[in-house]
Amino acid sequence: MYGDFTKENWLNALNITDDAIPKSFILHGQWDHEWNLSTWKDILKQEQWIPSWNAIVGEYNFNKVGFANVFGGPIAAAIAHRFAVLGTETFIQTGYFGGLSHEVQYGDILIVTAAEMEDGVSQWYVPNKKTVLANQQLVDEAVKYCEEKGYKYIKGSIFTTGAIMVETSEMVKQWAAKGHLGVDMETATTFSVAEKFNKGAISLLNLSDHIIKGDTFYSSNKERDNSEDNTDEKIRDLALHLSSL
Repeated sequence: MYGDFTKENWLNALNITDDAIPKSFILHGQWDHEWNLSTWKDILKQEQWIPSWNAIVGEYNFNKVGFANVFGGPIAAAIAHRFAVLGTETFIQTGYFGGLSHEVQYGDILIVTAAEMEDGVSQWYVPNKKTVLANQQLVDEAVKYCEEKGYKYIKGSIFTTGAIMVETSEMVKQWAAKGHLGVDMETATTFSVAEKFNKGAISLLNLSDHIIKGDTFYSSNKERDNSEDNTDEKIRDLALHLSSL
C-alpha cells in the first residue's frame, strides 16, 4: 500500500524522472487554492509540471521548487509524504495563524520553532510525541534574512489543530497558557512528515485573526487586510530565499 511505496514507485506513479524532483517544497495553508496557484505559476515560470490539482513544480533562480496549496493536515501530508520519499530535502510551510499572545502583532512573520501535535495526522508519522520541532538551521537562516531585510518577525511555538471551527474561547485560553504564540492547521503535520523522513522543515506564518484579543476572520478591516497582503509578500520572499539554500 501507499506506506510501502518506494521512490521508484512514486516516480512511476507520477510518470516522472529524477530530474523533475524539486529540492524544496513550499506548502501554503489556505482555502483559496485557485488564486495561490495562479500567483505561484507566475513566480515559478520555467519548466513547470503539475503533480496534482493543488500543486506545481517549476524553477526559481535555477533551483527546482515545488508549491502546493494545502488546507489542513491530511492535504499537507499527502504532498509532503510523496515528495519526502522522492527526495525533496526542505519543506517550507507558509500560511496563517490565529494569535494566542499579545506579543504578536499584525505584520509580524511568525517563525515557528515547535508545534504541538493535535492535528490528527502527525501522530501517525512520529508516534508517542506531543511536540515536533523545526529545523534549527532553517530557523537561524530565517532570522538572519529577516534582520537583513528589516522584516518584522517573532519566534515561538504553535498549536496545530485539526478542527478550526470547534475552537472555543476556553480552548484559546488553554493554548495561550501553554506559551504558544498561535494556532494553525498544518505546521505540526509538515514538521512530522519531515522528521519521519529525515528532512528539514520550517513554518513561516502570517497573523490572520488575533483570537486572544477577540478578533475573527470576519472582523477584518482595510488596514488589517493591507498588512496581511504585505506580510504575505515578505513571507514569499523569505520562503524563496530558504528554498535556494
